[in-house]
Amino acid sequence: MNGAAMMAWIGDLYPICRSITGEGLRQTLRSVAERVPARLHEIPSGTPVLDWTVPREWNLRSAWIEDASGRRVVDAGDSNLHVVNYSTPIRRRMELAELLPHLHSLPDHPDWIPYRTSYYREDWGFCLRHRDLVGLVEGEYEVCVDSTLEDGALTYAELVLSGDVEEEVLLTTHACHPSMANDNLSGIAVLTALAQRLQARERRFTYRLLWMPGTIGAITWLEKHRADVDRVRHGLVLAGLGDAGAFTYKRSRRGDAEIDLAVAEVLGEGGRASRLVDFSPYGYDERQFCSPAFDLPVGRFSRSEYGSYPEYHSSADDLGFVSAGQLEASVDALDAILRRLESRRFYRNTAPEGEPQLGRRGLYDETGEVEDWPRVRLALLWVLNLSDGLHSLESIAARSGLPMAAIEAAALRLLAAGLLSSAQGEAR
Repeated sequence: MNGAAMMAWIGDLYPICRSITGEGLRQTLRSVAERVPARLHEIPSGTPVLDWTVPREWNLRSAWIEDASGRRVVDAGDSNLHVVNYSTPIRRRMELAELLPHLHSLPDHPDWIPYRTSYYREDWGFCLRHRDLVGLVEGEYEVCVDSTLEDGALTYAELVLSGDVEEEVLLTTHACHPSMANDNLSGIAVLTALAQRLQARERRFTYRLLWMPGTIGAITWLEKHRADVDRVRHGLVLAGLGDAGAFTYKRSRRGDAEIDLAVAEVLGEGGRASRLVDFSPYGYDERQFCSPAFDLPVGRFSRSEYGSYPEYHSSADDLGFVSAGQLEASVDALDAILRRLESRRFYRNTAPEGEPQLGRRGLYDETGEVEDWPRVRLALLWVLNLSDGLHSLESIAARSGLPMAAIEAAALRLLAAGLLSSAQGEAR
């Protein structure tokens, strides 16, 4: 998919009322599976997952508020943001004073509809433009939320593309938000387009791609795939990739994982506007993958960060807020990062017990004839020390502060002397 195709698909997905469970989520994931061979998984309500439980499934038929004259002042048929996501069923009349605590608006942006949820707290509510809220008059209103909240399942889509090695690259995006183009649909489109590119070429790593509901989806996957976690070598959570903001990369919890270094390298090239931020335990699903027990090398790749633009979580995050060019540039940047990871060179020290004797292998110049010998020796020692199958030559150069050329030259000398063997890299 190019940028225009992604925009057209986002336009088709935009009206769907998605949530963390339900038919809107399934419809969206089935649309993903029409474009790449992803498999849909269903996890029953009530299933224990880590410290959580898979919630009951929510589906919405309609939701509206009518005034005393029978005029609908709010109707989820006009925008699915009008109903608080996961609202419990209700049908009754009430005075404005009773209704007001259930109404949400954005006073600073009176023409926008906010996005609100009540996933894990049974409640109901509506979201509306502030100019409409202040226009409500005293009197009786009829309120209807025609929804179901009952045992069902949580759905996520998974695609595994095998490579030359079993070590995996994990790529995920959330797929649960209703009509917002950047925070949700851009990630779905970009990850799917990236999957199509990966399918079409040879791969060194195995790639695992996930389209999931936010938070509970990642928690569920971690619970159900404990045996797969140890194979994750690199990972990225994708979100907010269609707006005009500069690329923003949030480092993994480790801060110096290969994915952190590769993203920094790629974003530092070609004049791409970008910024790097340190890990924090708040945000998207990177905080689940980076939780202490798992501590996976997973960062987050976005454009404008969540909450940093006024359109975030509102009806202003519409089809006009994202563009084909930005979507395609996001796929290109991610493609470059993955190619960089594929090209990394890893080695293993074949004599790791203590420092090997360099002199008898012709690597220790005691006469001082080698120009810049101290740096040459230091490069040899750094490569020996960090060649554990986990650190690439690029990461050794970054850690040591030595030029990449010096690290590469040292690796070649050590290989020739039999002190290094090639390694593909191993999950930590």
